[in-house]
Amino acid sequence: MSRLHALVSLLASLALGVGCSSLPHFGGSAPHAWDLAPPPVQDRPVVDATRLHRRTLANGLVVIILEDRRLPRLDMGVMVRRGAAIVPASEAGLADFTAELMGRGAGQRDALELASAVDALGASLAVSAGWDTMSAGVGGLSRDRELLFEVLADVVLRPRFDGDEVDRVRAEQLAALEKAREDPKTLAAWNFAAALNPGHPYQWPTSGRPETVEKLGAPQARAFHQRVFVPANAIFYAVGDLDPGALMTQVERAYAGWPSGPVPAPGPEPPDRTGRNIVVVDRPDLGQAQIVVGHPGITRLEPRRIPIQVMNTVLGSAGFSSRLMSKIRAEEGLTYGVFSRFAGRRLRGPFVVGTFTRVPEVGRVIELTLAELERIRSEPPSEQELAAVKSLLVGRFALGLETSSAVLSGLVELDAQGLPADSLDTYRGRIRALQLEQTAAAARDFVRPDDALIVVVGPAETLVPQLEPFGPVRVVQP
Repeated sequence: MSRLHALVSLLASLALGVGCSSLPHFGGSAPHAWDLAPPPVQDRPVVDATRLHRRTLANGLVVIILEDRRLPRLDMGVMVRRGAAIVPASEAGLADFTAELMGRGAGQRDALELASAVDALGASLAVSAGWDTMSAGVGGLSRDRELLFEVLADVVLRPRFDGDEVDRVRAEQLAALEKAREDPKTLAAWNFAAALNPGHPYQWPTSGRPETVEKLGAPQARAFHQRVFVPANAIFYAVGDLDPGALMTQVERAYAGWPSGPVPAPGPEPPDRTGRNIVVVDRPDLGQAQIVVGHPGITRLEPRRIPIQVMNTVLGSAGFSSRLMSKIRAEEGLTYGVFSRFAGRRLRGPFVVGTFTRVPEVGRVIELTLAELERIRSEPPSEQELAAVKSLLVGRFALGLETSSAVLSGLVELDAQGLPADSLDTYRGRIRALQLEQTAAAARDFVRPDDALIVVVGPAETLVPQLEPFGPVRVVQP
């Protein structure tokens, strides 16, 4: 068959909907691509070292620049290594409050002028706060680098904290909290955190509580900014179509006069807990209950985080192939979804299992969840499960680093959390080297069903009798 005839036959087959198995092969008997074994994964640096530039300035500011000239755009930002975890409970919400205000006027521009300057470029400006970090970032076309750099420097170094914007942000934050209280899933997460971490900043969400947010003002935001945004606590980063040398010089000139200060301490350690307790958040109007089961977990620097991640993927973060999903959804039909995760933070974060079900089935779902937590300890991941999860995590890792911005984000996060700079380069090798006993030990040491805190949002009258067999029950109002 000539190539022309083959092409005509191919088009005719597609038009008639003929199956792929009947399509002709060009060039003889070459096998289908889907019949071939996947190419071996190569362990190598995730980024070309000639495009990555690092420097620490005299004032302690770390600069990380990744050159990528394939597109005429760039992203720049500054991240500081502290966040909501150092905010006392009496000022819960201050980190979010401060971050929002930083983007509402800086330097010579008030909120409207700042927004207009960014919008006129078709660019973006975002300031955010998390438990461990705060960051300000800009993104746009590389031809607008000068103005974007100026905007970023103003937001980081010279936020205005104007009085009218303070009032507006406070009102918006209070309204968002009030709206969030109506969401059962949010109520479950909030009440779980409050019961797990009494007296600790983790007790409340980063957005705070109405009684704390309504007391926030410009003095608190300004003081928090001055405390956290100091050069020795910061990372300047940039990625895209840029000249690394010229940008490095510009950073040195713009940030050399940044007032120095001590790096804030990370904050108090969250409390540990033992024994099983149950909290019911009474929502009589719900026909479907939200469920959170968990206990204290690990820090981001936990030396055994890789075997813990692999073990937990088998347990509840591998989608439909996870044990929790297979049992509670596929076999029992009691939920549409269930997951488990370890929230790695600078301080110890929680281990959480989350799901939902019909109110009459809550007791059964709790029973099955606790049974699966116990089973991962007594029946750790098998050879087959371990092999499947290794393949999943190695493939998922590559997909998460498809863009230069994603790569730089990962590198900045490593620096912010104090992890080795080559952690991305070595991740796949560490996953593949993992042995069965390491995951078995992780399950025994880090999954604690006997110490589980169980939080359920739904009608207390129906839920309490179902939950009493599992431990003492306390009913709270939303």
